[in-house]
Amino acid sequence: MNTELIGSIAQIVLMVVLAYPLGKYIAKVYKGEKTCLDFLAPVERWIFKICGINPNEEMSWKSFLKALLTINLFWFFWGMILLWTQQYLPLNPDGNGGQSSHLSFNTCISFMVNCNLQHYSGESGLTYFTQLFVIMLFQFITAATGMAALAGIFKAMAAKTTNTIGNFWNLLLKSCTRILLPMSLIVGFILIIEGTPMGFDGKMKLTTLEGNEQLISQGPAAAVIPIKQLGTNGGGYFGVNSSHPLENPTYLTNMVECWSILILPMAMVFALGFYLKRKKLSYTIFGVMLFAYLASVGINTYYETKGNPMISQMGIDQGAGAMEGKETRLGPAATALWSCTTTVTSNGSVNGMHDSTMPLSGMMEMLNMQINTWFGGVGVGFMNYYAFLIIAVFISGLMVGRTPEFLGKKVEAREMKVATIVALTHPFVILIGTAVACYYWVYNPAFVEAEGGWLNNPGFHGLSEMLYEYTSSSANNGSGFEGLGDNTWFWNFTTGLALIISRYLPIVGQVAIAGLLAQKKFIPESAGTLKTDTVTFAVMTFSVIFIVAALSFFPALTLGPIAEYFSIYM
Repeated sequence: MNTELIGSIAQIVLMVVLAYPLGKYIAKVYKGEKTCLDFLAPVERWIFKICGINPNEEMSWKSFLKALLTINLFWFFWGMILLWTQQYLPLNPDGNGGQSSHLSFNTCISFMVNCNLQHYSGESGLTYFTQLFVIMLFQFITAATGMAALAGIFKAMAAKTTNTIGNFWNLLLKSCTRILLPMSLIVGFILIIEGTPMGFDGKMKLTTLEGNEQLISQGPAAAVIPIKQLGTNGGGYFGVNSSHPLENPTYLTNMVECWSILILPMAMVFALGFYLKRKKLSYTIFGVMLFAYLASVGINTYYETKGNPMISQMGIDQGAGAMEGKETRLGPAATALWSCTTTVTSNGSVNGMHDSTMPLSGMMEMLNMQINTWFGGVGVGFMNYYAFLIIAVFISGLMVGRTPEFLGKKVEAREMKVATIVALTHPFVILIGTAVACYYWVYNPAFVEAEGGWLNNPGFHGLSEMLYEYTSSSANNGSGFEGLGDNTWFWNFTTGLALIISRYLPIVGQVAIAGLLAQKKFIPESAGTLKTDTVTFAVMTFSVIFIVAALSFFPALTLGPIAEYFSIYM
């Protein structure tokens, strides 16, 4: 157990240490400064020439958003067509069929919004062609979209007064060529060396120790898994994600994949400080996020390594921890760390089953996604924090009798309205979706039974399963309490709506806030300016986030994981 804990500590330290220089590099990329990958510039110019794009043309925040939404809409239809017709496309040695209309809708939306919610099993629900030209392609595009949006916000925050926030196409391509692709190649090589398959052969026939024949799925897994992790996407190549021994073969790959989830979200916070030349501001933001992350890691590690008291009452040794739903080769501590890492971001990949974690561990996993501001997805994580930052500035200014200002710009009613809508959309979508599902479960059981019954675990845990599904969808996370039968018309459609609303409305709102503030007259700092890079303001921001985001879910959490906790421990 001590070895497992040392492994968890080493991963966290490695993430923090390497995030700092990576953040410095990312800031240079977005500012157009010289970097070690400038030799890729001719390739980028060739791509822009083919596409007829002028990368030096500045965009207003409205034009920026128009480009962002346009490319996402195009790739959505691309994915729908390929998933419908994948049985007729090449690279399908296992003969997998096409997806249904409602499943392909959910799959396309899910991967397009960086959620990767999977209502299918990867090895049987997709072909090698769609794994590469839908799933992997989307995982690059959606991560780069979030990074480009944040880079536009960086530019708006750095300028004294401006009507433009950069060129979306330029930032999108550089996010892929200068950041995501090089890092994916490094992680991919490590996975191949450790045993992750990378080929196009069909299922391999093996003879088990019992003498039976078994078919083992393989394919170009090592190409997909790196961007799945680095882009905070999370959609597993195999159905059980990174608990599969070919997707995550060794403890080294487990460390590398877990590290890959959080390294870019952490680095983007440091990139803010380097870009704005306000490193102290980025340190305070990073400190708030890191504190919340470590708190959740501590809680989950404690409960998962302690074991299940109900199993102990049966006379079964719990010395190895609560091992249900976990890989014995990884252990409960590594699973607890991963469960928090994947939920403080929008990754959603798993190396153990969240449905089997202890009640308060499951609550922390949900709470991380419900708050949705601790590091978060690549790019959009800080953007969610940014909305609460605006609210905190406004409230703090009113409390101390000063004009609310952030980076030399007055925060007024228009920005506050947008920030409030963004902040409240998340709990609204989650709670309304869960309420509708509960209504159907209680008052229309015939409809539920017609869809297969949905729940294998009625009671407190059944509510948690439904709440988790909408929480994961709205947070664009994609993990699940997999006791829920979710490949149905109801779940595919309703979670698809949650995905769309919760991805694009916040991005539009956050970019709009940055664009509106950028247009305002710059006000130099004075003795009366509210300092936003202090520990005091960091505590204020944390309090605003906790009150607005966390407490909205307290009644639902009380009826789900908290009630389940007392049923086990009391």
